[in-house]
This record gives sequence, structure tokens and C-alpha cells, in this order.
Amino acid sequence: MDILRKLRGLETRVASTVNTAVQKMTPAGPREPLEVLHAIVEAVEKRIEPAGRGKYVFPFNQIRIYIAAGSRETRARFEAVFAHDPSLDDRIVQTLQSAGCESTGLIVSSTYVERAEAQWTTPDFMIEFDRITVVPQAAPQDQASHPSLQLTTLHGAAEKPAYVFTTSRINLGRCSDVRDNRNRLIRTNHVAFSESAEEPNRSVSRHHAHIEWTADAGGYRLCDDRSAHGTSIQRNGLMIPVPPGPRGVRLQSGDEISLGEARLQIEIL
Repeated sequence: MDILRKLRGLETRVASTVNTAVQKMTPAGPREPLEVLHAIVEAVEKRIEPAGRGKYVFPFNQIRIYIAAGSRETRARFEAVFAHDPSLDDRIVQTLQSAGCESTGLIVSSTYVERAEAQWTTPDFMIEFDRITVVPQAAPQDQASHPSLQLTTLHGAAEKPAYVFTTSRINLGRCSDVRDNRNRLIRTNHVAFSESAEEPNRSVSRHHAHIEWTADAGGYRLCDDRSAHGTSIQRNGLMIPVPPGPRGVRLQSGDEISLGEARLQIEIL
């Protein structure tokens, strides 16, 4: 196993050397989405650490990837390639597992921006690695006591087009991690709308709302976390405002949630 790993490492270093030489001989220009995908996976692989006795570890449980996509067409090309089977997330997990690293609980998110920033080391993408404290999920017996919840993005740019949850609480807001002015993590949004200066994402607060299973009432309730632009439910042609605070409004399958101008559809499975 060690011999095979060393051979793969040698192959990676040779490929990297060849790619570097080719890039020096080739005029600089934007890389194709598939080239960027491979470069991202390679950058993740380089963060694998030896742990002794032929073992390896990946010291992070969160990977945030920023991709420069200056137009909708460019973003669409990246999204299509990154989602194609095996997806970018799957390739990262497979790479870690091939090295014997634990990948359970790994959070991978991709955010598209108009242009690269000054601190980026490549013109195409930038990766942030972090190790965060994950809020424990409900115990298996609690998960089995209530139905799953599916949320589908109808309007706005969330990190995923659809989500399915079995946990008792689901935070909704803008950006995955919400930190204070000392860069301390104070909230993780399970449904995260990307940071964007355009509507409707701009109308979604970082601490916007949450959905919580209430065992006493036997249902999911939507609560507004004192958002700037409000939360409401669209049901059978009617708009139901959600008041700020813990009381909330009970959800029904087929409801549409409005977070400011962004919208999600609810299905209770």
C-alpha cells in the first residue's frame, strides 16, 4: 500500500512539474473548467499530512472554494462541469479516501465571484481550509421520530439547488459561516445563499431564519431570527407573515418560504 501511495505521489509530482513547464511555455490565459477542477483537487491533495507509520490525515473538515466567473455563461460552464459525475465534491472525497484519510463530515462549498482578488495565488480560484466545530445532529432515534424535510431553491443563488434534512433544526441565511468581528464562528447556515451584491441574495440576512421540529406539536415551524427584510410563507395564494422570535408559524408541505426576496419550496417527506 505504501509503495502504491509513493508511486501515486511520484506521478502527481511529475505531472505537476510537466504542467508547470507547459504553463511557462504557453501564453497565459483562462483555464477550461475541467482544468480548474483538476487543479482544485490537486490543491486539496497537497494538504494531506503524514501521521506516521504509513498513515495520513486531512486536518480540515471544511473546504470553501471561490471560483472566478465573470459572466453567467462562464458560471454555467463551471457549474455543469463541477456537477458532472463524479462531481467536484465526489472527486475530493475519493482523493482523501484513497490516501486513507477520514472524510466523514467534510463540508465542501463553492462560491462564484466576478473576478480574482489580490490575495489569490492563482487567477482562477482560491481555497480556504478550516476546521470548525460541527453542531451535533440529533440522535438516530430522534431522527426517526420525525419526517425528512426537502427544501428547493426557487429564487436566489443558494449553494445547492435542493436540500434534504433529517435534523431537528435547520438554519437559513446568507453565507455558510457567520463570524463575529474577531473571526469566531457564531452560526452555521445549513441552507446558505451565496454572498452577492445583487437581489435577491442581498435581501437575505446572515441570521435570517430557522426551521425547527417541535415534538409537542408534531410539526416543523418556521421562525424569523429578526431578519432585516422579513420572512413569510406563501400558501394557497395567501401570504402569511412570520413574526420575529421563537414562536414561528407551522409549515405545511408545498409551502413557499420567502426570505426577503429569495424563495424556497418546502416538501415534508
